[in-house]
Amino acid sequence: MNELIISKRLETVASYVNKGAKIADIGSDHAYLPVYLVSQGIADYAIAGEVNKGPLQAAENQVKKYGYEEQIKTKLGNGLAVLEGEVIDTVTIAGMGGPLIADILEGGKEHLTYIERLILQPNIAADRIRAWLIENNWQLIDEEILKEDGHIYEVLVAEPGDPLFLYGKNEVEKKVWLGPKLSSEKNNAFLEKWTKEHEQLEKIKVKLSEASAPNIESKQSDIEKKITWLKEELS
Repeated sequence: MNELIISKRLETVASYVNKGAKIADIGSDHAYLPVYLVSQGIADYAIAGEVNKGPLQAAENQVKKYGYEEQIKTKLGNGLAVLEGEVIDTVTIAGMGGPLIADILEGGKEHLTYIERLILQPNIAADRIRAWLIENNWQLIDEEILKEDGHIYEVLVAEPGDPLFLYGKNEVEKKVWLGPKLSSEKNNAFLEKWTKEHEQLEKIKVKLSEASAPNIESKQSDIEKKITWLKEELS
């Protein structure tokens, strides 16, 4: 059987799974991540969770193809509901928008009581996840930003604990938006993403100056604030 090759994005998610972990991968997309983690001897047990029967069948086929029926359970359920009745220590959610991931966490947070680690990979709006983590006493312990196939992705890793651990007491709002660790390291993917965002905000600023609409001053103030932050970060 040929070894499963996964994307750099999913490899990055996998790199934060502790050896011997029991994971639940929510929205598992053909069970690529669970199959990879089990095949590499990283995870001892995995759930590939899907909310619809079509994707669930695709995950089942993948698990059978690689012969991991004993170690990987495919399970139909809405978000974190697939954790019901399972002994899991790690949850991964990858390849969705930040607002959707935050909604999944919020909607199923009663299932997170015994979870030791969250590994979350939003395609957009990672700040929505960081805000949820702070509000729900999850400590952001690591984060990474990478570029693959023309897209920039962020990976957030959290454990129960001090929600402001990486943020400090000052500039929390700014660091929630940019990422506290990412903004301190400023790799090429970070600089590319936020340089483009700066350019976009400057264009929006010009359009707002020519517009007349309700709450326009509030919108202008928010844009100005973010432009100032980015000038500081990119200088």
